[in-house]
Amino acid sequence: MQFNDGKSADAFRTIREVSEALDVPQHILRFWETRFPQLKPLQRGGNRRYYRPEDVALANALHILLHREGYTVKGVQKLMADHGPLGLTALADGQPLKVAVAAVEAASALLRPAPDSGLVWQLQQLRDRLAAAIAA
Repeated sequence: MQFNDGKSADAFRTIREVSEALDVPQHILRFWETRFPQLKPLQRGGNRRYYRPEDVALANALHILLHREGYTVKGVQKLMADHGPLGLTALADGQPLKVAVAAVEAASALLRPAPDSGLVWQLQQLRDRLAAAIAA
């Protein structure tokens, strides 16, 4: 999903900006927040919502699955439970779900304790792999 507003790709977006980019009403985004707890935009004074890039990617994936692919809310909740938000956001980038799931499983394998490495090293490895996946 592309924004043509001159902001950086890492900039936070308002609910209005996300709503217009996805072509869905704002109340739909608020509804998704109630059904998908993984979608958690920052809320500032006056309950103004600010969507981080990962929130925008997840909202885009929800839009694709619910509005274009015809999934039900329960169906997407099951996908989210099985594959996590990273698996769904990979769909927005056009990756097959199988590829996205493999990437998430590989990343989660790093969190399993290894006898010869500390948790800090494992977290650093996970951070580096996620950064590489996002940059790709």
